[in-house]
Amino acid sequence: MKHFMKISFCCLLLLALAACQQPATPVADSGAGKAAAPTAATAVDTAANADSSAAQEGVATSPSFDCGRADGKVEKMICDDAGLATLDRRLAERYGAALARAGANKSMLMSSERGWIKGRDDCWKADDMRQCVLESYQTQLVDLQINHGDITVPTAVEYRCDDNSKPLTAVFYNDLDPKAAVLTWGDDQTIVFPRRAASGARYGRSGVDFWEHQGEVKVDFYGTTLTCTTPA
Repeated sequence: MKHFMKISFCCLLLLALAACQQPATPVADSGAGKAAAPTAATAVDTAANADSSAAQEGVATSPSFDCGRADGKVEKMICDDAGLATLDRRLAERYGAALARAGANKSMLMSSERGWIKGRDDCWKADDMRQCVLESYQTQLVDLQINHGDITVPTAVEYRCDDNSKPLTAVFYNDLDPKAAVLTWGDDQTIVFPRRAASGARYGRSGVDFWEHQGEVKVDFYGTTLTCTTPA
């Protein structure tokens, strides 16, 4: 198997440049059950940052595809980057497991795989190509675990914001690898990852920043800024 996929459910779509522009990331509402809502602080420890643990290992490895046939800037970069190559192999394993459980949905997953590859390869257009590719892999790893893994979906945390035209919620997946949170603002949804912060808990991705500190949450959601309070 050379690559893997991006899953789309219902009308939710991932926009161009994979994770580097404003994606509406599909996230299932169902799972093995609902758990008590964890907080942002629970998910972020002193070692947390935008890279997953696998991407930080720096162990020499190769991706799941043949680097001798690498095509384009993105594939060649993955072959030369041990962290991205490790993520590629991890995602290949996750995709293979999802495909084995897909049953009648196998053809849909295979079609979605091709769409994900196209989005990832479009990262050559991004200002920071590596960050775009990294977030593309991280997002797909989380998406596969949420939508095709046997996990308990935590209860969403609801926030009160100065712009109350649309609700803001966050679901913190502290037990996934990589750790992640799903932010939903109205009908828009995205997956964000832990980032280092001097204090409080911070998550983000290209275009999105979520910082919870002393009961206040500052959010930049693709250019829309919000100031929110955490639930009592």
